[in-house]
Amino acid sequence: MDSTTTTFHDVLVIGAGPAGLATAACLAPLGLDVKLIDRALETASSWRHHYERLHLHTVKTHSALPGLPFPASAPRYVPRQGVVEYLLAYAEHHGLRPELGHEVVAIEPAPAGTMARWIATTAAGRRLAARHVVMATGANRKPSAPELPGQGDFGGRILHSRNYRNAAPFAGQRVLVVGMGNTGAEIALDLVEHGVRTALSVRSPVNIVLRDVLGRPTQLSSIALSKLPASWGDALATLLRNITVGDLSRYGLHTALHSPLRQLREEGRTPVIDVGTVRRIKAGDIQVYPGIQTLTQGGVRFADGGEHPFDVVLLATGYEAALRELFPRVSLQLDARGMPPDTVGGGALAGVYFVGFDVRQPGGLLRSIGPQAQAVAEQVARA
Repeated sequence: MDSTTTTFHDVLVIGAGPAGLATAACLAPLGLDVKLIDRALETASSWRHHYERLHLHTVKTHSALPGLPFPASAPRYVPRQGVVEYLLAYAEHHGLRPELGHEVVAIEPAPAGTMARWIATTAAGRRLAARHVVMATGANRKPSAPELPGQGDFGGRILHSRNYRNAAPFAGQRVLVVGMGNTGAEIALDLVEHGVRTALSVRSPVNIVLRDVLGRPTQLSSIALSKLPASWGDALATLLRNITVGDLSRYGLHTALHSPLRQLREEGRTPVIDVGTVRRIKAGDIQVYPGIQTLTQGGVRFADGGEHPFDVVLLATGYEAALRELFPRVSLQLDARGMPPDTVGGGALAGVYFVGFDVRQPGGLLRSIGPQAQAVAEQVARA
């Protein structure tokens, strides 16, 4: 197709990960012309390229997309490759055929008097006009990699966790993982389990919860607690955290002031769901240092003045949704984390929908995608 061609569609779904696949599946029964595109060259691209050790931290019964459960043979916490296979099976089950290799760089209002409300332009210059546009590009669209003081002087390697696959390339090296979210905690665990000398730099207090308590998934407990009045749920979540994890300040980890539920609800920050990192920290296998003051030629000087040698600094510093750059002519109302506050856009954003960005719900992001995808389908049907 010529790069200047404009095609019209009833609905354009941008992103063919879990959110895009679920939304397209929910729209399919409406009999509309739904175009599903993705910038990647393969379906389930993000999950294909996550680090190999990764498993879902949420149980499979609460992580499936609408219309297809995970296989009965899948374990409670599905591994990375299992998620990839599920997403491929999901697309096949619903007859979804994403068009791959189309990176959208701008979404703008369509000219007045046309059938479309919105026009999306790709990096290749292709224009796709649509009445409805579903943003399913994900909360992790763009790596967040802040420049560290003294970075130019560091004699080792600096890389973002996005580029981490397994511990093999780091054998015999000293690795500092910067940041203790779920990714940083699990990569540090993966490294030390494979004999790599590993430390964590943690500058802020954190909430840590066990993945399971007495055989019960913490995910299910958090969902139950979220249904109580906020003060009760927060108090019980704090009590459970204190009993099961306790005070880790002697190891360099300080506990967040607010409960895990409140921090999720108000800040969109998921607690660290521990699968073994805390045990290795207590055993002295993973050192915990404070925030970084500066990098040096041979290592890192920390905020407490201590200086230690490292060969690799691995940034587990998260991602950005980076939505604003995709809407050059429309002002987006986003929260402090750069996420849209609503699934259905209003006002100047009428006809735009956001699926897969609600990081404040107990039970995990995958659990929230289904209801959002169904809400979009209902709104489009009414329109």
